[in-house]
Amino acid sequence: MKKPEIVKKMARQSGSTEGQAADRLDLIVREILVSVRQGKETRLPGLGRFLPGSDGKVAFEREKGKRRV
Repeated sequence: MKKPEIVKKMARQSGSTEGQAADRLDLIVREILVSVRQGKETRLPGLGRFLPGSDGKVAFEREKGKRRV
């Protein structure tokens, strides 16, 4: 799923505008990056977890048993 698709779905489910949903998504991504750069694992329930990678990049592990949407 690409950002515009995620934004549309978030807006539809929350009853907000696509602009508001895009701002919220950007905030979530920023919070994840800050946390991981500080060496902390960050989980998104139902999706998986973001981890600091050994090369300074962000690693992602999808939850087991979860299908791709």
